[in-house]
Amino acid sequence: MISDYVKGKKQYDYPGIIHKGILLHRAIDDFTDTHAVTREMKKFFKPHYRLYAGAFCDVVYDHFLANDSGEFTGEGQLTAFARATYNILEENFVVLPPPFQKMLPYMTAHDWLSNYKSRWGIEKSFEGLVRRSEFLTESTTAFELFNRYYTEMEALHHQFYPDVKKFAAHQLQQLLVT
Repeated sequence: MISDYVKGKKQYDYPGIIHKGILLHRAIDDFTDTHAVTREMKKFFKPHYRLYAGAFCDVVYDHFLANDSGEFTGEGQLTAFARATYNILEENFVVLPPPFQKMLPYMTAHDWLSNYKSRWGIEKSFEGLVRRSEFLTESTTAFELFNRYYTEMEALHHQFYPDVKKFAAHQLQQLLVT
């Protein structure tokens, strides 16, 4: 989760398993960004958000993952996963990058991970993306596009997710062997 907050050679400042997590995150990001399905998904956002289209796609993928009954099979499983994730982050607070340390209490208090499940949560995530961006000024259009093309985006997610899941499992296995 901290990969986006760790720039350049700073990745080598982290203990082995965290460094491998950063490498895994970056490999998944690269795979996602270059996947044919993501190129299709970006077409919804690109006319309005150009280079940021991929960031909006990432949030959309998170929404459909949070709603995937194959991953979160029972009521409360997503919430339990989110709580476990927050606990791990809290246990490792001292090694987190300072900007992530500053954000974590808000993330936990407002349960950002569980909120990906709702459309309201996606609207808030889009707003946060714009707030953290240097060049974006609004997220209303992105949320309108998300709602207008929801079915099409969901279908794209279902095409993409098996590929990224397989890729991530393979990458993790490779990283754990080295």
